[in-house]
Amino acid sequence: MEYLDFELPIKELEDQLDKCQIIGQESDVDVTNTCKQIEKKLEETKRKIYKNLTAWQRVQLSRHPNRPYTLEHITTLTKGTFLELFGDRNFKDDKAMIGGLGKIDGQSFMLIGQQKGINTKMRQYRNFGMANPEGYRKALRLMKMAEKFGVPVVTFIDTPGAYPGLEAEERGQGEAIARNILEMCRLKVPIICVIVGEGASGGALGIGVGDRVLMMENTWYSVISPESCSSILWKSWEYKEQAAEALKLTSADMKKQKLVDDIIPEPLGGAHYDKETTFKTVEQYIMKAFNELKDLSTTELVSQRMDKYSKMGEYKE
Repeated sequence: MEYLDFELPIKELEDQLDKCQIIGQESDVDVTNTCKQIEKKLEETKRKIYKNLTAWQRVQLSRHPNRPYTLEHITTLTKGTFLELFGDRNFKDDKAMIGGLGKIDGQSFMLIGQQKGINTKMRQYRNFGMANPEGYRKALRLMKMAEKFGVPVVTFIDTPGAYPGLEAEERGQGEAIARNILEMCRLKVPIICVIVGEGASGGALGIGVGDRVLMMENTWYSVISPESCSSILWKSWEYKEQAAEALKLTSADMKKQKLVDDIIPEPLGGAHYDKETTFKTVEQYIMKAFNELKDLSTTELVSQRMDKYSKMGEYKE
């Protein structure tokens, strides 16, 4: 298990507990009461830390290397029924954007999302979850296929942003994302979006327009990352914590602003502490959202989606 800076008190107590248990196993000394005291203090420390997280600490948790990524969500939720589909039928297959058909709780879905990679080699292969234009065009191709056959769409958002390279701009990065937003607004099947990690900029919006947008508790969703915001406003990354607070990018902030529909709770410590519980909870929220949408007519579905996004940003002076 890897620990973040603010989790070091937890690491110290867990190390003490391990040593205490080893002493009990290797000697005749009764350490039961001592272990219980350490366990009690460990639980109290965890609750104190995780119930009072700052915006920047939630950003750190969303990037935790042990956190389940999109492909792990998909393969677990579909229980071996996932059939991955490849290519945008125009340029090439983008490894940062994955998609295909699978069944969740017996219901067929078109599942699409960004995949970061679980180690250095895979992160390079997946381009760190930063999709090129062909990735967004692949996603749109799969969504239009789902529309043709009446299959609902689920997207998993986890990206530091769309790839900002010269070649991506040359192939029409902005147009590809804008086209996806337009087409998703009028897609004639239910769309459920789940933010499972980072939700940064247009890279997230390219697959983020949905009838229901669900946000996991320790994730973030914003037009810009705290580091980039800090570098623009203060010419330095040192103010990233201040930027994170100002951006109002946490799940609670987004729900309060009515930019997401629901928050998916995570186990104490984050999704990586109890993956089994995490996957079960995500499945429950996806199926709940689908059951709310499945009986709507095509006209009602598109109309409600349009109304939802038209009302975002309204305010009175």
